[in-house]
Amino acid sequence: MNNIVKSHLALFLANLIYAITFTFAKDVMPSTIQPLGFILVRVSGAMIVFQVIHRIWIREKVRREDYGVIALCALFGVALNMMLFFKGLNFTTPIHASVTMTSTPIIVFILALLFHSEKVLPLRIFGVVLGAIGAIVLAVYGRDFEVGNPHLALGNFLVFLNACFYAVYLTMVKPLMKKYHFLTIMKWIFTIGFFVVLPFGFTDFQAVEWSSISSKVWAEIAFIVFGTSVLAYMFNVYALSNLRASTVGFYIYLQPVLATVIALFVGSDKLDIVKVIAASIIFIGVYLVGRKPKQIKS
Repeated sequence: MNNIVKSHLALFLANLIYAITFTFAKDVMPSTIQPLGFILVRVSGAMIVFQVIHRIWIREKVRREDYGVIALCALFGVALNMMLFFKGLNFTTPIHASVTMTSTPIIVFILALLFHSEKVLPLRIFGVVLGAIGAIVLAVYGRDFEVGNPHLALGNFLVFLNACFYAVYLTMVKPLMKKYHFLTIMKWIFTIGFFVVLPFGFTDFQAVEWSSISSKVWAEIAFIVFGTSVLAYMFNVYALSNLRASTVGFYIYLQPVLATVIALFVGSDKLDIVKVIAASIIFIGVYLVGRKPKQIKS
C-alpha cells in the first residue's frame, strides 16, 4: 500500500471518528462537563499521549525559527478551534453543526489558492460544489431542525468560526510536514494548546463531579480524548504530508455520509434513493478534488 492510499485511508478513518464525535460530545455536554472543561480534558489527554510517544520513538528537535508557526497552529488548530466547536455544539444541534462545518473545505480551498498556489481547475471547483451539495442534503434530509432555541444562531456562528480557524490551521501546518515528523508537530501543538486552554477550562474542570459519571459517559469521554484528539488529529496530519490541504479539508464532506451509515447500522435510519444519490454526489466530488492536476484536462 503506497503513501497516497494510506493517506486517503487515514482521512476516511479520521472523519469516521469525527462523525461519531458529534453525538458523543452532545451526550457529555453540558450535563456532565461544561464545554471548556471538556476541552481541557481533551487537550491534556492528547498532550500526555503525544509527549510519551514522541519521547520514546521520535525525539526530534524543532528549529527555533519554526516555533512561531507551530504556536499559531496550536492556537488555530487546537485551542480556538476546539473551544469554539464545543461551545457552539453546546448551543446548537449535531445537525446544524454538521451543516455549518461544510463551509470548511470551501475555506481551505480558497486559502490553498491564495497561499499555496493551488491551481484553479474547473473540475476541482465543481467537485467542491458537488461535495457541499451532497453533504448538506445528507445532513438535513428527513431530520427535524430544532426550533425555539434562543442560542441556536450563536451556536452556529461559533461552529462557523471553528471551521474558519481549522481551515487556517490546515493551511499553516502543511509546510511544516516537509520539515518534521508528524508526531513532532502533534506533540508541540497540543503542548502549546494546553497552556492556552488551561485558564479558560480550569474552572469548569474543577466543577465536575467525577465520582458520579456513568460508565457509558466515561467511554464516550475516552473515545473523544483518544479517538478524536489523538487518532483523528494524527491521521489528518499524516495525510497532509502526502496530500493537498484542500483534499484533506474536503474529506469533511464524508462526515454526514458516515453518520448516515452508522445510523443505518444501529437501525435508527433507513436507506432511500435520496441518501444514495447524495452520497454518490459526495464521492464524485471527492474523486474530482483528489485527482492530480496532470490528470485533469481543463
